[in-house]
Amino acid sequence: MKLVLILMASLSAGAASADHFHSFMLGLCVAALAVGSCYWFAFRTSRFPQFALFLLICGLFAKLTITVAGVAFGISQALITSPLVFALSYLFFSIVVTYLWFSYRDSITKVPQAA
Repeated sequence: MKLVLILMASLSAGAASADHFHSFMLGLCVAALAVGSCYWFAFRTSRFPQFALFLLICGLFAKLTITVAGVAFGISQALITSPLVFALSYLFFSIVVTYLWFSYRDSITKVPQAA
């Protein structure tokens, strides 16, 4: 049901922003890349638990770097025709991609059985 709601919200937002489709799609792409890179860094397995905070900080900087580079690219190529549509698209898809990554992580994590 949650995925149906996400799909319906995505399609309706895409239809509502049809005049600024490039801004909408750029927000989707930048959010997916930024959250994916942050997830990749933050959930790396390490033999040393001391690196956990370092990996979280690396994930934060990766997300920030990709977001800034994506916005700079969108502005230089004149892809962002509406900053409001881009910002709302980025916000929405950042939340959606984060939800999808965490639900994927929950589905592959094995739950220990009580003895």
